[in-house]
Amino acid sequence: MLLFTCKCPNCSSENIRNDYVYSTISNGYKKMLLCRDCSSSFSETRNTFLQCIRTPASKIWKVLKARTEGTSLNATCRIFDIAKNTLLAWERKFSYLYRALFIYSMAHTFIQSVIEGDEFYTKVQKNVPPEESSGWTIVLMDRASRFIWEMSCGKKDRSLFEKAIKTLAELVNQTEDITLLTDGERRYGKILFEICHELLQTGMRGRPRKVLKNGVTVRVKNKGSQAHKKGRKRPKYQTTCPQHPETTNHITDKETHANHVEANNSAMRRKCSAYRRKTNTYAKSETGLQRVLNVYWVVHNCYRRFNSPPIPSHLIPAKTTAPDQPPAI
Repeated sequence: MLLFTCKCPNCSSENIRNDYVYSTISNGYKKMLLCRDCSSSFSETRNTFLQCIRTPASKIWKVLKARTEGTSLNATCRIFDIAKNTLLAWERKFSYLYRALFIYSMAHTFIQSVIEGDEFYTKVQKNVPPEESSGWTIVLMDRASRFIWEMSCGKKDRSLFEKAIKTLAELVNQTEDITLLTDGERRYGKILFEICHELLQTGMRGRPRKVLKNGVTVRVKNKGSQAHKKGRKRPKYQTTCPQHPETTNHITDKETHANHVEANNSAMRRKCSAYRRKTNTYAKSETGLQRVLNVYWVVHNCYRRFNSPPIPSHLIPAKTTAPDQPPAI
């Protein structure tokens, strides 16, 4: 599958050819392309992230990497001696890659996937109570590959959960066996059941029962002590909605947790200045916070994954008995 198909910006034709090569001051050589249909000439960076950018690409990567390592906006501008509007323009262009890379990630098919869901918040524009804050962020992370599927912010209401669950619903169609694990929040399972349910045809009289799709599992770890409460005690690990009878639950009670995504959320308070406590580097608007999250999504899922050092051969075990995990994207 081609992620980026080179097309003519005027007539959207793919019938193009190389015209000539020219030299730039900071980014080496670039190609000029010629459309055979409308005879228009354009650069290979037309309608891309590097269009009209004269700064070396290596410097842009260093600046954006510093932003995802905890440096605030003003501090980054002072360190790299760039204007604030320039950095904002780079982040906006870089955040546009999120949707293209997300569609490319959804083009894969997975055998088995365990998704952990959790949420955390920060203040936006001013300090308000947590239930009124629009800086709540929902994170859906794959346990095996640590791939972040969803990272969206807003008020902690039904619309925010629906946005995250719609992403999970698209992933359900690409996965044969998928499990969603949350720590205490039941709205994940309820909204997922509304979107990804099917009617169970048993041949019996009466209205067919609604169950989750075959291969989909939702488990919740109930937090908090109920020793002081009277009545029936709810189990510590339970499912929030009826499952398909053919779905096999391979997740044990010990594995029902969201520790990996919670660790990622703790790291976000160090790597993203908008989530630091008791500082003035909080997000000034919900749009700006989502822009920073899109940049972090691209860097975490693509840049760091492909630029991480290889594992030494003597540390790789000869035989493994772990089940099949989804491939790293």
